[in-house]
Amino acid sequence: PISKAPYRMAPIELKELKDQLQELLERGFIRPSVSPWGAPVLFVKKKDGSMRLCIDYPVFMDLMNRIFYEFLDKFFIVFVDDILVFSKSKEEHEDHLRTVLQTLRQ
Repeated sequence: PISKAPYRMAPIELKELKDQLQELLERGFIRPSVSPWGAPVLFVKKKDGSMRLCIDYPVFMDLMNRIFYEFLDKFFIVFVDDILVFSKSKEEHEDHLRTVLQTLRQ
């Protein structure tokens, strides 16, 4: 599983994080999770002064690219939360899928 420690936040940012997560939870956009997978979050100030919650996907993508380095562009492409496995035959595809799933389990 891929996980990175959360970034340090000032108390006001922690409050904003809790508020925004609670709103997303209430609106049904997110749900509680105990998954070992995760990426750090950060805030970006919007023009109106409010804070936009952002996931630091470059960090997550870097980790995923390192884990799947030997397969990248051979039969595997990863982008954020999408994984594309491509093959020339059904049998080859089964092998590729097995390889990717085993790598994800490790």
